[in-house]
Order: sequence, then C-alpha cells, then structure tokens
Amino acid sequence: MQVIRKKGKPLITDYEYLKNSRYFAQIEEGVKDLGAEELAGLGAGNISPGFRGIYFTADKNTLYRINYSSRLVSRVLAPLVTFDCPDTDTLYETAKQIRWKDFFNAGSTFAVFSNVANSHITHSKFAALRVKDAVADSLIYKAGLRPDVSVADPDVSLNLYINNNQAVISVDTSGGALHRRGYREETVSAPMQETVAAAIIRISRWDGAVPLYDPMCGSGTLLCEALMHYCRIPSGIFRKKFGFAALPDFDPDAWNQEKQAADAKIRELPENLIGGSDISDAAVAITRTNLLGMHFGNQVHVTQTDFSLLPPKENQVIVANPPYGIRMGRNKDLTAFHKKFGDFLKQKCRGSVAYVYFGDPNYIKKMGLKASWKKPVQAGGLDGRLVKYELY
Repeated sequence: MQVIRKKGKPLITDYEYLKNSRYFAQIEEGVKDLGAEELAGLGAGNISPGFRGIYFTADKNTLYRINYSSRLVSRVLAPLVTFDCPDTDTLYETAKQIRWKDFFNAGSTFAVFSNVANSHITHSKFAALRVKDAVADSLIYKAGLRPDVSVADPDVSLNLYINNNQAVISVDTSGGALHRRGYREETVSAPMQETVAAAIIRISRWDGAVPLYDPMCGSGTLLCEALMHYCRIPSGIFRKKFGFAALPDFDPDAWNQEKQAADAKIRELPENLIGGSDISDAAVAITRTNLLGMHFGNQVHVTQTDFSLLPPKENQVIVANPPYGIRMGRNKDLTAFHKKFGDFLKQKCRGSVAYVYFGDPNYIKKMGLKASWKKPVQAGGLDGRLVKYELY
C-alpha cells in the first residue's frame, strides 16, 4: 500500500487492483464452477475460488467484457486497500486516507455496501456508515466536493468486506447487481433470479439444435435468458452505466471497442425455437411484456394453457421452475400438482430432456420420475435443486 503525504496527511493512491490487475467476482455458491468456466471463456486469468465468489486477473478490456457479457456473475469488485481492522476508528481513518477524488466528480452520488463476519466489528450497517462518513469527510476537506448518498442508483458504489478483523474496501466495477438485466418490466410473485435462470440454461448445454420450452413460464425469466443465450445478446445490453467508468484508469475507447465487438456477435432467433406457456393469464401477459422489449422477443411464442393440456413436446429441451410456497398460494395441493407435472413429462415429453428447478427440494420425490442427477443451486435465499430428467 503506497502512501503519499499531502499537507501532513497520508493518502492512499497505489490501489491494489492497479498493482496486480486482480478482481473479485461475486457469484452464488451453487454456480461457482460454472462461473469459473464462464470467466475463463471471457478471458480472465489466474482464476481461484474465494468466499462467495471468485478471484481472477484481467486487463481493462477483459474487465469491461466480463461486466458486459457475464450471465452468472453478480458483480465485479476492484479492491483498493486491504488492512487490519480491529475497530471502527481504524476503519474510518484508513478509509479517509484513500484519495477519493480519483473516483468522484462534482455531483457524483455514492453508496457503501458491507458484509462483516467473525470480527470485532459486528454491525455491517454501522461499518458501512463509518466508511460513508470517511468518504464524505475526505472529499469535503481535501477536494471541496460534497457527494450525496444514493442507495438506489449511485454513481460510485463501494463495497466493504471484513472477515477475521481484516478489511477490504473495493469499488464495484459493475455499478450494481448484474442480475438486474433490465428486461423485466413486470414480474409475478417470487420470480426466478436472472443469474439462476442463466445457470440452468448453461447447465443444460442447450445450443438451439432442438426447441426449448417452458410449460410454466411465470414472468418469463427462463425464456428471456434462453433467448439472450442463443442470440448471443450481452447480458448488460440494457444497462445505462457501469461502475468501471468511475475508475481512475477508465479507458472509454477500450470500453467502446469491447461493446461493439460483443454487439456484433448478436444473431437472430429462428421461428419456433423457443416457446412457453402458463396457466395464468396474468403471467402470460407479463412474459409477453418482458419479451417485447428484447431483441427478437416477438419470435418467442407464449400461450395461456394448463401444461397438462399441451400437445406433445417430444425431442425438446424442457426447462421449468414449478410453483412453490408463496408462488402457489396457501391452500393448493402441491403434492398433487407435482405428480401431475411428472405425469406430463412422462407421457407427453418422450425423447426430451427436462431441467427442473425446485425452490423446495422436498417436492422432487413427488414427481414420480427417476432423476439423472440433482445439483444444488443456492441463490436468492433458496436452497434449491436443479434436477435433470431424461424422458425415454
């Protein structure tokens, strides 16, 4: 950690990510192996797992490419400083030493998000408040800037992580959670998280050789992610800004180069390749609305139908997230529902392969089908399971 002195006060200017080009990708535990595979495919190097994420190295172009195109990463952090942090006074003083004017312009807003574990500091919100105060005090006294806090849509998003009394302060280069793609205009209750849907599509290895169908599409997240996957639409195509634009070494030309290269790979969706249905009129309307704003979304056909009344879906890839708990309502017979769905797959989907995500794994045994495998996919507070059924 290099420190320069200005008017007797030390300033941290030699930021860690600039020294080692090393970043941290936050990613759900259940899809870390897939995330490592995706990061490697996007050009990341020196990939190694960490707590709730993956460390990797990248040059500027690769950093921009990962933020724009990753479907599984939640956000990418650029570490500024790592230090021993036994108390909140040390946290405040160290955070105040960072030369924050490198990241802020006049009128910039910011927010601090924190996670604390196994440390003398036990309150994550208070820790975030101390960093917020340090940033504001530093900018006011050393740069004459008065930044405002904006938790909903900050220009600069900062991350604080303290574990075993060691703290890391980072800049969020994504500028907010990457799973918020921007295509959701409306949702049903408890919608599937976009990164989970993207993981299911990736695990299925679906490549468009056969049609893909979702018989209980809800708000259409699986259909939207399948569309983006097949058409090679960058996951960040609807994002208006990224956090890496606030970094002192941001290169607008390199960013434009990466964006144009990714956009040039977009391809059209063939007719009748992706389709879905739902018993709910409201869910079908929501799915159609969400698809309407997407490239080639009008090529995805969605109908209002009970899955048991669908015509045969043979030799296809079936993806589904059956309703559970609050998604189903209290007085519903979920056992009978899952048996009915298992019968549908067995009787009408011969020659197909189904990938079914269970937010509540207790219902897997109600399907009446033999699973090829079961994979834990923990996300959004759910201890879910993805189950593969080969339907001979």
